[in-house]
Amino acid sequence: MADVLDGAITTGTEEGKLIRALDWKGAFWVAAGVPPLVLFSIGGIAGTTGKLAFVVWIISMVMGFLQSFTYAEVAGMFGNKSGGASVYGATAWLRYSKFIAPLSVWCNWFAWSPVLSLGCAIAAGYILNAFFPIPGADSQPVLAWIAAHAGSVTADSPRVAEWLAAHAGAAPGDAVKALLGADGVAALTPTIRTWSLASFGIPYLATANINATFFIGAILMLIIFAIQHRGIAQTASVQKWLAIAVLVPLLLIGLYPIFSGQIQSANITGLVPPTAAYSGLDGTWSNGGWTLFLGGLYIAAWSTYGFETAVCYTRELKNPKTDTFKAIFYSGLACCLFFFLIPFTFQGVLGHAGMLAPGIVDGTGVAEVLGGLIGAGPIITQILVALMILALFLAIMTAMAGSSRTLYQGSKDGWLPKYLEHVNEKGAPTRAMWTDFAFNLILLAIASDVGGYFFVLAVSNVGYIVFNFLNLNSGWIHRVDSGHIPRPWKAPTWLIGLNTVLAFVNALFLGAGAKVWGYENALWVGFAFAALILPVFAFRHYVRDGGKFPAGAMADLGLIGQDLGVKKAGMLPYLTLAGGLAIVLIANWAFQLPA
Repeated sequence: MADVLDGAITTGTEEGKLIRALDWKGAFWVAAGVPPLVLFSIGGIAGTTGKLAFVVWIISMVMGFLQSFTYAEVAGMFGNKSGGASVYGATAWLRYSKFIAPLSVWCNWFAWSPVLSLGCAIAAGYILNAFFPIPGADSQPVLAWIAAHAGSVTADSPRVAEWLAAHAGAAPGDAVKALLGADGVAALTPTIRTWSLASFGIPYLATANINATFFIGAILMLIIFAIQHRGIAQTASVQKWLAIAVLVPLLLIGLYPIFSGQIQSANITGLVPPTAAYSGLDGTWSNGGWTLFLGGLYIAAWSTYGFETAVCYTRELKNPKTDTFKAIFYSGLACCLFFFLIPFTFQGVLGHAGMLAPGIVDGTGVAEVLGGLIGAGPIITQILVALMILALFLAIMTAMAGSSRTLYQGSKDGWLPKYLEHVNEKGAPTRAMWTDFAFNLILLAIASDVGGYFFVLAVSNVGYIVFNFLNLNSGWIHRVDSGHIPRPWKAPTWLIGLNTVLAFVNALFLGAGAKVWGYENALWVGFAFAALILPVFAFRHYVRDGGKFPAGAMADLGLIGQDLGVKKAGMLPYLTLAGGLAIVLIANWAFQLPA
């Protein structure tokens, strides 16, 4: 058995317990999948915020780094818990409402878990591009096809008239050329790229596609599951080598254009939002412009705040008193480097128009762009494609490790279904991992096209911002109610206060920004999905457990029996919730997309 007894750690392999097998460096390597998340939405943020994109990443990363100090303090209070900041912060709300605590855990999980499906969708796209590429309109095979079928489209064709109606000012010759090119690309596109076993709409949500991307993505998820089935030590070892293979080249590629003078000043000056999302045109600081800017900050948070996952493994650290702070601090520094550097380099070289290329927006062409930044030939570019797939593996491994432990600890604390408590002989929470897998199969079907990809991202981030709001406020609530619990590392009081203010700034991002991502009801769908935990918790707590929390969950708070203790903060937590909700609703009403 592994436990914390008078500051000493004993280790063992008793089934049903997580195993203390990590030092802070191991937790750092497990969290090393966060920096590649910049590649998930770098094109989308460039499309919605224009020249402001690299500034959005910097602001968001600075906020994430500051906020992590609150999480570091709270994590250190619970050396025998797993599951991350959402679990540690949720305990602060327990005295004030039994339903807020599970809401925090649930929102964190459904924000992190989709990294599996989103990452696998992009990786599947890379694999399909490598083995079954879609030919370019100006490629030799397409030009040969056009020459052989030149008479298939004529100036008096109904298709030409339809094309001209949609392209005012164009000539019939332009229409014939464009249509022949499209026909040539379609004729030479491998069948697997358009094949679909089934496609169906999910009412009020999105369209699901069971296609090649879905099946390849599912296989990739199973491979990652198999690696993590062997426990956290094995996961950290694999992550270490993946991180070195991925992050070192990514760092060098990010630095090379700066030192070789490729950064164009016109691409990083004149900072204004675009006229509309993906317009490629400079706009003004109008209401619509501010909405796009806040929408960028909203979605960037999903990536830049993510290194808080470094404290998901407190229960698996050999010395949580010292390793917890080191893990999140050094993970934060690494993320600052990559989230500052990569967006700046991309934008500085490519410019706003270049960042809107389809391969950057959907993530499947990023490797080619990386190769272009260093003038790489075909062979090096293919190596970069392989590195991109490894980068996605790195991010997915991080997500599965963290999100499954959130489910596990939520079950141990009496918030989520009890079956999730199971741990195998290697210390892996396998039932939580299978739950992650099943949930992401559904998301993978939705994320198989660009529209579905950003829908999943926008909705899941509703949960992430809700979690951050609750947990940043847990810092001061714990200070008031749980001052008796030792803190191996304590944040400066001014920083706890600043992070409380940032909680409300995040609420502003949520209200204004969720609508930016191609689905105006993303905020309400996210709220509805967050509310699904309420009946789940009610069944677990009142039916399964008879209205009582597990003894271990109470002991962690220094409480005896089922007495939740005195609410020393009085009405302040309730006023905090009301204030946060008010900001979300007002921002959602006040900020509107450009006409």
